[in-house]
Amino acid sequence: MTLWNGSYPFYPSANACFPFDTTRAVIVTVFLSMLATSIIILPGIRGRGRLFWFLRLVMGLFMGAVFLTIQFTRDWETGWVQANTSYKSFSHAVVSVDIGLHIGLSGLNVTLVGNPVNQINETINYNEHFSWSFDADYDHNYNQGLEKGLPSPILYVAEKFTSQSPCAVHRQYRISGHYASATLWLAFCTWLISILLFSMSILLHGGYMLLVTATLILFSLLFFFTLRNTPKCPIQFGPVSLKTDYGESFWLTLVTGLLCLLLGLGVIILNSVQPQKLKLIFNLDKRKGAEEVWDKSCLPAEPSCSMQDVLMVHLGELCEVTATQL
Repeated sequence: MTLWNGSYPFYPSANACFPFDTTRAVIVTVFLSMLATSIIILPGIRGRGRLFWFLRLVMGLFMGAVFLTIQFTRDWETGWVQANTSYKSFSHAVVSVDIGLHIGLSGLNVTLVGNPVNQINETINYNEHFSWSFDADYDHNYNQGLEKGLPSPILYVAEKFTSQSPCAVHRQYRISGHYASATLWLAFCTWLISILLFSMSILLHGGYMLLVTATLILFSLLFFFTLRNTPKCPIQFGPVSLKTDYGESFWLTLVTGLLCLLLGLGVIILNSVQPQKLKLIFNLDKRKGAEEVWDKSCLPAEPSCSMQDVLMVHLGELCEVTATQL
């Protein structure tokens, strides 16, 4: 038996795995439940309006789920590298690992997975989060990682984003992430206003609000784009380096912004060129058709019509009116 049973006293025996983030799962579950509930009442809608109503529902729920999910995702910028590196400080043990960097709007995740997972009598499977939101202290989180004795590759990557690092990217990421997040929350509010306007049959203004939503989304991407193109310090692991690129959340946000732009322009153009088709898409022509059927069901020549019914007949239908003395 060796001193401390062959382990170093600065590191805990338990693996410091990051707990599963259920925020995305909760948001997706809520919106899928709303979609399932709406599908149940779908057979109650008759005619061609059923398809248009279902498409509007899917589009609306998709945008709402995207607006809420991308606020909490950590894959706006991602990168992976496979390297042979030291595992712990004061140790000559070299492990083969996959190192991942996942950057979000409020912080970053550093992933360390062994290749294979079990090496040097340990399970190498880490996913540590370091937050730089305005209600969190990134340097304090980094110091806590030092106290816990996290593996050297994780601490090396996290150190690049500290406020004391020569890379000087901490302030840029923090401010850009804050403004991008605030802009996306504004886009979520304008999206809710557009849904309200469409439900009130104010179609033109609803299209304008979709354009405002698309503009806010594109501005949030611009904030992150300018940050992405700033010079960064190299994250080197021997002969290989960890490089990042735009992640799934960035591209999903871009697709949603373009979708809002196309839908807003489509509503405005249809309202100017073919307003009847726009009303058909939003199921507003049924009301007019019902009024026409009710008006034509009572012609002035019929004795069962009252004088009030006669006055409501369209002027084009008033060919002959005979007055009958009672």
